[in-house]
Amino acid sequence: MNHVEGQYKVRDLSLADKGRMRIEWAESRMPVLMRLREEYAQSKPFAGYKITGCLHVTKETAVLIETLAACGAKISWSGCNPLSTNDEVAAALALGGSEIYAWYGQNVEEFYWSIDRTIDEAPDTTLDDGADLIFTIHKRFPHLADHIIGGSEETTTGVQRLRAMAKDGKLLYPVYAVNDTETKWDFDNVYGT
Repeated sequence: MNHVEGQYKVRDLSLADKGRMRIEWAESRMPVLMRLREEYAQSKPFAGYKITGCLHVTKETAVLIETLAACGAKISWSGCNPLSTNDEVAAALALGGSEIYAWYGQNVEEFYWSIDRTIDEAPDTTLDDGADLIFTIHKRFPHLADHIIGGSEETTTGVQRLRAMAKDGKLLYPVYAVNDTETKWDFDNVYGT
């Protein structure tokens, strides 16, 4: 299946109103990201770029997704954990025009099917939590890596696996280790999002 903008697979679109309320609540508590959205929505610095993500589908991640889209990026997203997706938020993102393939309780086949959908078209950048997206590209779609500018990986485990690949000369594009940043350690690891 080749995707087109606005395609999605979520559990239940009727949950979108509740999801939108959750996203708006998160927006009210994420002033820095909202300021960036406001500042760059007109100039659209990400126009022409496809950003593919495999992160927890939560209200906070939705604010990031919608900010990237408002700044011009084409977005394609899947959940990084079959048990962490908020179905209400996923439905709101889908109705809002995001390309998203995520629902709570995915089995292994559905999980990787969803990742595959996000990379039907080569991404310019990857955002990952657990390195499943990055490993899928490396194992099954290595030809896409030539197009990828870079990516990010949030988890210590994912970063360790990617460093081993880099040491062996097998990492096909640069990946930023988010978990190594001071702000990640001082804020997210201490307080969460």
